[in-house]
Amino acid sequence: MPSKKIVALVPMRHHSQRVPGKNYRLIAGKPLYAHIIETLLLVPEVSAILVDTDSDVILDGLAKDYPDVICHRRPEALRADDISMNEILIHDTVQVEADLYLQTHSTNPLLKAETISRGILALLEHYPAYDSLFGVTRRQVRYYDELGRPINHNPAILMQTQDLPPVFEENSCLYLFTRQILEARRNRLGERPMMFEIDPQEAWDVDNEVDFSIAEMMIKARLEVQKKGN
Repeated sequence: MPSKKIVALVPMRHHSQRVPGKNYRLIAGKPLYAHIIETLLLVPEVSAILVDTDSDVILDGLAKDYPDVICHRRPEALRADDISMNEILIHDTVQVEADLYLQTHSTNPLLKAETISRGILALLEHYPAYDSLFGVTRRQVRYYDELGRPINHNPAILMQTQDLPPVFEENSCLYLFTRQILEARRNRLGERPMMFEIDPQEAWDVDNEVDFSIAEMMIKARLEVQKKGN
C-alpha cells in the first residue's frame, strides 16, 4: 500500500463504571486523554485525529488545549453501554474520510509514538498480504481453561516459562483497518490481520483504580528518565 491518508479515532465516554471520570481525571499532571492525544500528534503518518465523545468536559478541554483535534459529539443513539464499539467506529469513519483508520484509547497513556509509527509502517509494507492490524501482548505463562485443562503446556513436563510456546493477548492499544473492512465484517479485523507485538510496559490499560495508580507511577518514572537524559 503506497502512502495513504491515515486518521486516528479515539472514542471516549464521559462516565466510567470502575474509575469515576477516568478519561478526564488527572494523571501525572494531565487529563488521562491528553497523554494519548499528545502521542498521536507526534506520529508523522497520522493526518488527523478525531475524538468521539459525549463529554462536555473532554470537548471543552480539547478545544482549549488541542485545537487541531477534530471533535465530534457522539449521538444519543450510540451512547448506551451495550452499543458495540464497532458501530461507533462505523459512525466515526463517516465523519472524516481516510484510506486507513487507526484506533486507540485514552486508557493507553504509555503507548509511544514510535511504536504507533512502526505498526503503521509494518502494515503498509505488507499490505495486502495483511489487510488489517491489531496490537498484541506476548504472554509466556502457564495457562489453563475453565475446566483446568492446560492450554499451552504439558503439566508433566516442567518447562521454564520463558521456553513455553507464547500466546498473544489482544491488548486494544492499536488497530488499523479500512472502512470497507469495518462495514463488511462489523469488525476491525479483516480476513488476514497482522498481529503487532507491543511491549507490556507500553500496553498498560487503565481499567481500574490499581491500573490508574500503576500507570501514573510508570508515566512519572518515564518522565524522570527523559529529564535526566536531557
